[in-house]
Amino acid sequence: MSETDPLPPGVRFIERDWLSANHVLLVDDESTTMVDTGFVKHAPMTLALIEAALADDPPPARRIGRIINTHLHSDHCGGNAAVRERHGSRITVPAASFAAARDWDANALTYRYTGQPCPRFPVDDALAPGEAFQAGGLRWVAHAAPGHDPESLVLFAPEAGLLISADALWASGFGILFPELQGESGFTEQRAVLGLIESLAPRRVLPGHGPMFDDVAAAIARARKRLESMAADPERHARHAMKVMIKFRLLYTESETIAGMRAELAEAGFLADVAHWIGMDPGAAIDWAIDSLVEGGQAVREGERIANRG
Repeated sequence: MSETDPLPPGVRFIERDWLSANHVLLVDDESTTMVDTGFVKHAPMTLALIEAALADDPPPARRIGRIINTHLHSDHCGGNAAVRERHGSRITVPAASFAAARDWDANALTYRYTGQPCPRFPVDDALAPGEAFQAGGLRWVAHAAPGHDPESLVLFAPEAGLLISADALWASGFGILFPELQGESGFTEQRAVLGLIESLAPRRVLPGHGPMFDDVAAAIARARKRLESMAADPERHARHAMKVMIKFRLLYTESETIAGMRAELAEAGFLADVAHWIGMDPGAAIDWAIDSLVEGGQAVREGERIANRG
């Protein structure tokens, strides 16, 4: 597949940013399946992007009949409630996450752990590794993709060679390996996921963040190099995670007092975990991340406030 080749007619890729995950629309005559719905702050934009992407399709296809979440981090499912309210969608989540979502266990779902908001949504169906479904004129197979999230899935359409990779593989890397921050295994699982993707031999990858790409071998090589560097120095991974999480927070708050940030994150488990890895108390870890982001031009100090930049 060449990068100039269009996607199959039933597949639409909507690239977002680092706050809202990308969306994949799988269009059928009777309705459309949507993979991942972004972050709650940009839910109105998500609805507008869906409408624009499906504007030329027959009216039945403009309805999102089904949402499938690759995993339940807030940037991938924060728009579930809004899309369901607008379209009456059924919501499918990874089988391993179904009970926690049904019971809305904020600890198991990581929203309390990360200090990130996600509006509650009901769940209708579970998707397990190995299960297949039809959408967008293609047969898709779910595969387990632990590492970034122990319960995450990737979705592969063998005939078209398309992989929806969520946060298991981006053109420039992969998502934070949260289990490692919690003292559990994540590096080993991420190695296995990269091996799985290599064995599937996709011709094009639709990632959770960043542009779609066709040079899968190069992306895997970059990811492996990054992974081995982090595995050799877990503190480096923790420092990276700290900066990413504070940057993500600034993407949705845009500007806040540093004291307010400290107060709101005081109960976030990731802060204590990362602080432990990098040998700082939680407040010092926040200050270090802010200083690093300012130095890198990704944030700016405004007196006692910190604001997003770039």
